[in-house]
Amino acid sequence: MNRILEIIADLQETANHPAKAVKASMKETGKKAVGCLPYYTPDEIIYAAGLLPVGLWGGQTEIKEADKYLQSFCCSIMRINVEQGMKGMYDFLSAVVIPTYCDTLKCICDNWQVAVPKTYLIPIVYPQHRKIAAGVAYLIDEYKRVQKEFETIAGRKITEQDLEDSIAIYEDYRKTMRQFTAIVGKYPKTLNAKTRHLIIKAAYFMDKSRYNAKMKELMEELKKLPAENFDGIKVVVTGILVETDALLDAFVENKMVFVADDLAHESRQFRTCARSEGTALERLAYRIADHDGCSLLYDEEKKHGQLLIELVRDNRADGVVVCMMKFCNPEEFDYPIYKKELEAAGIPMLYLEIEQKMDSAEQIRNRIQSFAEMIK
Repeated sequence: MNRILEIIADLQETANHPAKAVKASMKETGKKAVGCLPYYTPDEIIYAAGLLPVGLWGGQTEIKEADKYLQSFCCSIMRINVEQGMKGMYDFLSAVVIPTYCDTLKCICDNWQVAVPKTYLIPIVYPQHRKIAAGVAYLIDEYKRVQKEFETIAGRKITEQDLEDSIAIYEDYRKTMRQFTAIVGKYPKTLNAKTRHLIIKAAYFMDKSRYNAKMKELMEELKKLPAENFDGIKVVVTGILVETDALLDAFVENKMVFVADDLAHESRQFRTCARSEGTALERLAYRIADHDGCSLLYDEEKKHGQLLIELVRDNRADGVVVCMMKFCNPEEFDYPIYKKELEAAGIPMLYLEIEQKMDSAEQIRNRIQSFAEMIK
């Protein structure tokens, strides 16, 4: 048990102090770092270049300077990213990759070069119709373009073998994380909502091969323990991400464990595998084409609701918690559709509107407590 606590403490330290962790990883590996804004970026290409992909998902920072460039109705993750960039917190990065999934991200691309001129910008545009042949072909061309950018930063060419080796490491990461999230229900006390979140978050600030090794060791140690008795509530959580600390603490206080998630920051990153056939870039493009149930990716069949229902049933969850990022239009447009489906399936649901920077979480804490009492 001591080793388990040591590994968890190490990963929590990484998640809570990302800049320190990234700089330590850069020193350890000798790699330059590239920042990756939400939601999906070609991390495998970055890694194949011998660079370190770093997730930039905002933080709990007070917004002052970013208001010069982004309106108050833009989502807090993007406003905080610009704020942190303007404060020089990303100056140690060799570049920042910004995908354009929503209107706010498009605005950031336009403003980044002025607001954060020291950090080189690499924009990438994903096709809306990603499943058709033209969409896949277009995305492959985009990947070829950004690959050249990463080659310039790294000072070397990226070979097909480099890409295949990188994909293998990321596929190992995705498999490992699917295994990890599947065992949370057996250890709900050790892997409570906050601990689970921080363990997953740590991956954004470490070299993936080192993170994979640490996660495998953690799971091997956990398997030596008997399943934990738990009299709390098991839920599936959906949304972009679940932060702040006060929000996560409220779930823990009310004995609410995340037995599964549909979060862009967490399981949406690793639930879809790359195809086994084709060139490396074709496999990466088809992974985006095959990814379903995400509000940021056009989904004609609207599979989000059925995905949540299956997660609830497969994990014997008591309900669904919706953590709606304020002003996130793609998520807000999806909500009425899957809300009706969850209600028709008789699944209890809690809706929470959140921001990364909240002055008070007391109202949300009360709603979580009420939901917990209702379930019980």
